[in-house]
Amino acid sequence: MKWTNDRADNVDDRRGSGGGGMLVGGGLGTLIIAAIIFFLGGDPSAILSNGVGNAPQTEQRELTAEELQVKEFVRMLSAENNQTWTKIFSENGMQYREPKIVLFENVTQSGCGTAQAAMGPFYCPADETVYMDMSFFGEMQQKFGARVTEFTVAYVLAHEIGHHIQTILGTTQQVDKMRRSGRYSESDMNRVSVATELQADFYAGLWAKQTDNREKFLDPQDIQSAMEAAAAVGDDKNQKRTAGYVNQEAFTHGSSKQRVEWFMKGYNSGDIRQGNTFDQLLR
Repeated sequence: MKWTNDRADNVDDRRGSGGGGMLVGGGLGTLIIAAIIFFLGGDPSAILSNGVGNAPQTEQRELTAEELQVKEFVRMLSAENNQTWTKIFSENGMQYREPKIVLFENVTQSGCGTAQAAMGPFYCPADETVYMDMSFFGEMQQKFGARVTEFTVAYVLAHEIGHHIQTILGTTQQVDKMRRSGRYSESDMNRVSVATELQADFYAGLWAKQTDNREKFLDPQDIQSAMEAAAAVGDDKNQKRTAGYVNQEAFTHGSSKQRVEWFMKGYNSGDIRQGNTFDQLLR
């Protein structure tokens, strides 16, 4: 993909600043669960709720030239997300507000609790912030066989910002209300979770299409790399990899096929009104 000259000022780079302290979570079991559904995007408090442990301290250090380049890349992606979503919201008579993006390593504090690298990138609705430990992408390639490119990073960030779109539109709040009501079974809420995650994939595809229309920044192989990343983290592949079998009732993010389909639906339609996954999946 081609870099643009746009840069956003909403990126908080905490790498190299040191860290550690109290970790919310239940040790190895929590890490395994987080690894299975590392492509969170939902409310991470579900993983950060079982016990407390100590996180290792890290020393302060200077960022490398490569790490500084990564920050510039994320600032560019953030700027393109902000421009595209501001336009889409304006066209639909709404006002967009920018999320914050935090880059960290190992552990940091979030509005949803203590964030750790094992969780992967996630969006916290409490402080409207995307948290990203960039080591995730190395694991994505090594453990899950996904080919990691610059647009893989762009897709993951766009997916997380998709959850921010859901928060602005009230979708996140409605799902949380359903969860708290106690009227829905675990299986029901899993289906709602799948619809939520696939809609974030749809929004990522929509962002890619509309941004490319404006900036002409995509290369032919970029969309393919996004589809490969989406497929690599499908629930069916994760379950088969970790448990050896597939249980559709336990899906929380959608199958590999569904994730690719909804990303491409967003990309091909370029229309936010086509992204009602709830109507189509919860009938």
